[in-house]
Amino acid sequence: MRLKARQQLKAFLLRQDRRYAGKTSWTKMHQRLIADQRFGHAADQIALTEYQLAVQAAEERVQRLTAAPQQAVQGWRFEPVVAALRALRGIDTVSAIGLVCEIGDIGRFGSARQLMGYLRLVPSEHSSGNSVRRGSITKIGNPHTRRLLTEAAWNYRLPARLSNELRDRSKALPPDIRTHAWKAQVRLCGRFAQLSSRGVQDNKVCVVVARELAGFVWAIAQQAASRPAAR
Repeated sequence: MRLKARQQLKAFLLRQDRRYAGKTSWTKMHQRLIADQRFGHAADQIALTEYQLAVQAAEERVQRLTAAPQQAVQGWRFEPVVAALRALRGIDTVSAIGLVCEIGDIGRFGSARQLMGYLRLVPSEHSSGNSVRRGSITKIGNPHTRRLLTEAAWNYRLPARLSNELRDRSKALPPDIRTHAWKAQVRLCGRFAQLSSRGVQDNKVCVVVARELAGFVWAIAQQAASRPAAR
């Protein structure tokens, strides 16, 4: 709903030939420029305000719905794992909680490969005699977890960088987890760029990156789960 409200506001401005020259939308500067727009007709000004109010209402709802699970996991035995997964690019509170709830105790998987297989992010295989043919991933497994990872994988299409938001939510984490998350970002951004340069379709690239991201999820969750509980 927030995305739809934002798209409607931007479409209104484009119809008025008001274009934003910045690289990133919905920053404070972008929203300030929107608020400074003036139109000759009162009806246009009213329409702009209505679109702004719709975006604001959607933003506030997202904030409320994000705060609720944050409060719910306080004191949960997997709370450190949720916090650690938020160090990964593309995984914030809601997606981290979703991954932990769907996967459960990460210790039941002896390797990252086992987790990838559980999520059905490994290619299907057709064998006949000495012939082995690998195909696309199967549709069985946990579709919600797979969707969370593939959506997160799309964030790695851009060059590796440590944004202010990612830095803020990682600063309380142990150095080794922050280092591992940065290595994951460098690796996955490079992987996305490499496959895209070879002409691989974006949806297939996302699946490949999501599979490797699952491996980093396993490693970081193992690190967080192995630490003694804070007192």
